[in-house]
Amino acid sequence: MNFSIHRRHLLGAGAALAAGTMTPSWAQQQPQTLRFAAVFSDKDIRAEMMRIFGEEIKADYKVDLHLNSTLFRQGTELVALQRDNLEMGNISPQDISRQVPAWSLLTSAYLFRDANHLNAFFASDLGTQMKKMAEDQLKIKILGPTFFGTRHVGLKPKRKINTPQDMAGIKLRMPPGEAWQMLGRAVGANPTPMAYAETYTGLQTGAIDGQDNPLPNIQNMKFNEVMSQIVLTSHLVGFDVLSVSLKVWTGMDADKQRAFQTAANKAIAFSTAEHLKREQQLAEEFKRGGLDVYTPNIQAFREYAQKVYLASDDAKNWPAGMIEKINALKA
Repeated sequence: MNFSIHRRHLLGAGAALAAGTMTPSWAQQQPQTLRFAAVFSDKDIRAEMMRIFGEEIKADYKVDLHLNSTLFRQGTELVALQRDNLEMGNISPQDISRQVPAWSLLTSAYLFRDANHLNAFFASDLGTQMKKMAEDQLKIKILGPTFFGTRHVGLKPKRKINTPQDMAGIKLRMPPGEAWQMLGRAVGANPTPMAYAETYTGLQTGAIDGQDNPLPNIQNMKFNEVMSQIVLTSHLVGFDVLSVSLKVWTGMDADKQRAFQTAANKAIAFSTAEHLKREQQLAEEFKRGGLDVYTPNIQAFREYAQKVYLASDDAKNWPAGMIEKINALKA
């Protein structure tokens, strides 16, 4: 009897020990969590882009979305990536230009003609050169440009705008950072730094006169509720760069890197197509909603902006001949 009890005890202990030794192997097979931080909302097309991306790589990674600047405030995501406090982010070229001055070229007004021109640049040797420059200096991996629409000026006052001179004295909300302030000056306005999440209240209270964003962003954030007009200045093809920390990227083997990049390409292509479709629809929707939507003298805005940028210290950091080569790219 005692032998039987002892034998059952040993068998049970052996089974428990075997189960215990299996746990680390099982745990290692679980997808690695990648935290993604961005300023945009859950309703943004780019949020769906990231859900598509997450679905594509779910066998190896779990993408944990932190939107509306809930994990890191706007403009600090890049530093978080560099410090390994974040795995993925949607990083603005303006933030990159703070550390890589040559990138200020990619933040300048009227550089890219449209989304196709933007994508052609990043797929070219020119784009590879600029990506490598940022990757080498910042220690991040850029997966591709996330186009989110062409930026236009939206105003609360009912002042008619035809040229940059008509923007004089307008307090135009721009994201924090010198590159964004430069863009505000390049359209003739008085740029006012303000967080994206505070912009609706700023318009509502009169702390600012206007903001600049693509039409889908205006709809997502309901800025149209507190504006009287949208001036279709088309002054900047808006994009960020989907990026992953170098620590995560170099931790992948070549097959995983290819799969990761392929998933990013698919998600980015979806987002671009959806943004282009929404832009076509929204101008008419805003008009029907009571906003004055019109096109100013684009040539006057373009010439004014180019003079502002070429006279700036930023232009001294631009790679020689790069702007002419970008202009010559076929899209």
